[in-house]
Amino acid sequence: MVGLTKKKERIDQLAASSATAVVDPTDVESSGGSILADAWRRLRVSPVFWIGAVIISVFVLIAIFADVIAPHDPGELLLRSQTRLARNQLAPPQPGFPLGGDQLGRDLFSRLVIGSRQTLLVGVFATLIGFTGGLILGTLAGAFGGKVDTVVMRLVDVLLSIPSLLLAISIAALFANPSQTSVIIAVSVVQIPVFARLLRGQMLAQRESDHVLAARALGVKRAPIVFRHMLPNSLSPVIVQATLVVAISIIDAAALSFLGLGSQSVKVPEWGQMLGEAQQKIDSYPHLAFWPAGCIIVVALGFTLLGESLREALDPKNRR
Repeated sequence: MVGLTKKKERIDQLAASSATAVVDPTDVESSGGSILADAWRRLRVSPVFWIGAVIISVFVLIAIFADVIAPHDPGELLLRSQTRLARNQLAPPQPGFPLGGDQLGRDLFSRLVIGSRQTLLVGVFATLIGFTGGLILGTLAGAFGGKVDTVVMRLVDVLLSIPSLLLAISIAALFANPSQTSVIIAVSVVQIPVFARLLRGQMLAQRESDHVLAARALGVKRAPIVFRHMLPNSLSPVIVQATLVVAISIIDAAALSFLGLGSQSVKVPEWGQMLGEAQQKIDSYPHLAFWPAGCIIVVALGFTLLGESLREALDPKNRR
């Protein structure tokens, strides 16, 4: 038992050294910082990172405290008396209603604020489900190889051969009653092959690393090798990819809601749903589409900037 324990400790040391072997020792400061410390030194002087971080922080705070920030119920027709569709007249901005009303007399500002929460929920949950599914498929393909790898990757290739938005629309259309849940499922399925292919490639690279070869030579079973060494050392680029996928999920979810495949509840607004409703008045009142579209663009940009800056900071090729 003592000898086996020492062998496992030696394999863990080899795994740790392999995880840091991709970095040139001359690139790390003489004080001896870790990969994460070196990445943080690069991130904290990156304006791209801080712009993305600020955008996401503001978005998350608004989504969390949406009920406090929104001055009115987003479903109440508070400005209906000032709304005359026959005369193409909508309620203008006024005290208590900074953006005025929409085509039904609802407070536009409150609907934007509450809609941020729905957008965040869809983006985060779709990414988490896609990440989990990709984690399972990528681990199976990378750990077993052979026929298992062939079957899994052919399934992934089929999913990737279909345009992502078209696949999401096809899945969402299968639900008899469109809802926020159906949007999350449709968008998450589209992201599964992206995570699976990326994780599979990372794990195949780990299979030939020194610590994995040493573990096999010592007779360690496959499961400990996969879950203690291969998988942990393969997750970094997948986690970075997840920040980029959140932006894609938000855009895809907005597209589904715009097409009428999202939640049909008028009391729970979503930015894509607001875009769909605004197209009837876009000629006369373009601001009805401008505000939700602008929110989608800015939030997606924030996640994209954060993801790209993380990718560059953790990429060994950029550490010079």
